[in-house]
Amino acid sequence: MILRHVSVDCAEPRKLAMFWSSVTGWPVAEDVDEIDDDEALLAAPGPVPSLLFIRVPEAKTVKNRIHFDWMPTERTRDEEVERIISLGATLYEDHRKPDGLGWVTLLDPEGNEFCVERSTLERGVDA
Repeated sequence: MILRHVSVDCAEPRKLAMFWSSVTGWPVAEDVDEIDDDEALLAAPGPVPSLLFIRVPEAKTVKNRIHFDWMPTERTRDEEVERIISLGATLYEDHRKPDGLGWVTLLDPEGNEFCVERSTLERGVDA
């Protein structure tokens, strides 16, 4: 069995896909060009599941039951947090510790929580 997509319910699929495209560098599928489309697909590289954004009528009202944990490969955690905030995310909870451990929880433009952990370089791991 293969995990093909992770689906995200949202109000504006194209807008949210464009935000996540800016964050990840993954392309928005070309067959989804209309701003009024009910779906937008962010095509992930290789064996990684793509992100499928689907329009739903109801607004997000509670904490996500599932969320993304991202580990930067080209920047430090703190550099990545600042970059993502400049793209439109909001700081939600800061769990960084003085010893360099910890993570930061951000909200995407529709209020979905996600975390940014220490980078591969900060962990001494090859990407």
